[in-house]
Amino acid sequence: MSHISNIDATGCEQIPQCSDAVDEFSVAIRKLAEQHRPSRMPFFRSLATLDRAAASDPSLLGQIHLVYQAAMHATRAAVYYLPHLDSPAMRKRKLQILVDDDGLPGGDTHHYQLTRAFGSIGAKFVLDDEAFAEPVGLCRHLDGEVAQFVRLAKPLYSQSLGPWCVIEVMSVDWMRALADALSVHFPQFADEPYFAECFSEMVEERHAEESLSVTRMVLKARPELLPETIAGAKVMAEALDGVWTHLDRFVELAGRKNCAAVAEPT
Repeated sequence: MSHISNIDATGCEQIPQCSDAVDEFSVAIRKLAEQHRPSRMPFFRSLATLDRAAASDPSLLGQIHLVYQAAMHATRAAVYYLPHLDSPAMRKRKLQILVDDDGLPGGDTHHYQLTRAFGSIGAKFVLDDEAFAEPVGLCRHLDGEVAQFVRLAKPLYSQSLGPWCVIEVMSVDWMRALADALSVHFPQFADEPYFAECFSEMVEERHAEESLSVTRMVLKARPELLPETIAGAKVMAEALDGVWTHLDRFVELAGRKNCAAVAEPT
């Protein structure tokens, strides 16, 4: 991608015009979302093709829940710290996204829904729901790329709107990929409210469009924010790739253990 600012005849760097900033932001997010499209990652295919006995192992399902829930928790919590949305109108729009995640009818949340979904297929949970709290404490139960993702989410989200945008734009892709992969082994899995309600009400699509809409408004008023917005989105997208890579290792190990168990003489 070319640098967003120009150098004039005097050698001074020029701030991008608001229309240029908005257009370049839109192009950059689309490219990042395609380059880092979650469903392209081997984890989802590996999980779908895993032997049924291995895929049903409660410990494996518990590890998948831990990693996925930790990543989702980190981004949901980080949304509360988004910058540049301080006006009454912007706070109102931000609040609606918070409500969609954490203010469901009857005191429900996407966090609790996800745990129930994994519980319905026999996951052996590593952590209780309320243990998913501040990043430092949560990372004591994580390692590798997922710990890095959890550590990055809050500071990146608080610096610019780019990380939030790229995650929201990609979210429906990974949710469908995960639902499809586990539905191979557990056909009822995609009917769980965590998935069914988001898909039927197009929650993630709405969040994606809203994140892009408000960020365009911010960049129109403050085009100088474009470089940090795109840079943050890139770091976040790369970190998310690491989450799927981390999960794929669990699936690969489960497959090897299952093959060894099958080959072992009785």
